[in-house]
Amino acid sequence: MALSSTILTPILFFTTLILSSRANFYQNFDITWGDGRAKILNNADLLTLSLDKASGSGFQSKNEYLFGNIDMQLKLVPGNSAGTVTAYYMSSKGATWDEIDFEFLGNVTGQPYILHTNVFSQGKGNREQQFYLWFNPTADFHTYSILWNPQRIVFSVDGVPIREFKNLESIGVPFPRNQPMRIYSSLWNADDWATQGGRIKTDWSQAPFTASYKNFNANACVWSSGSSSCSSNSTSSSSASGNAWLSEELDSKNQEKMKWVQKNYMIYNYCTDSKRFPQGLPVECTATSP
Repeated sequence: MALSSTILTPILFFTTLILSSRANFYQNFDITWGDGRAKILNNADLLTLSLDKASGSGFQSKNEYLFGNIDMQLKLVPGNSAGTVTAYYMSSKGATWDEIDFEFLGNVTGQPYILHTNVFSQGKGNREQQFYLWFNPTADFHTYSILWNPQRIVFSVDGVPIREFKNLESIGVPFPRNQPMRIYSSLWNADDWATQGGRIKTDWSQAPFTASYKNFNANACVWSSGSSSCSSNSTSSSSASGNAWLSEELDSKNQEKMKWVQKNYMIYNYCTDSKRFPQGLPVECTATSP
């Protein structure tokens, strides 16, 4: 549910009361659907989602967060994963929801996964950027991270930033900052669109399809009973209190890394799709950001 801006005053400074959560998956997540296809294993250090022709599966975080630095290691469905989607994202509820998306679109054996990213603010998305990865995401675990603070959202893979969405409310672009979000993940069949526009269907003879998760970590502001674990009335700076992520921005080295990824591995960018936006590209695509 959307929260009125009168409830949440602008957050400028924060105290050190930040929750740092590490998996144990039982402590941090609830399995929400799949009728036994999602499993927590290895003393709660590992979570797996499975998909067969009858159903996929999914889980969500017990906590809601209002800003955070979230890491999760994933190992994606191996082999012929065409038609499958592994979604890992943060989202609020309601008609004007906010959302920060990683979606991994499966492919036929030997062809690369597509990493699909999107940002929704106040119910509006259409901000897709898509990438190939520079490694095989099915051979081992890799870390997928969301940095979400009042100034920006940064998507990273193994510590390499691939995308930044800045707070440009000053020029009328809505930014997710008032609605707490949970973490969600699901493995599901989307063969009507996921692989080569739906031309390649899921090969159910390869089922069950399985994605694996470990090493969840959240340095984050937890929202509970209408208030945040991060205070807005502290006069100490976030960096001084050890919570530098609350004001973190990309330094020149990480800007260069992001440019490298976008030059070599980006395969779709809504900000260059003039056919899709014949009346003009979205404002954030052409703005000179602060």
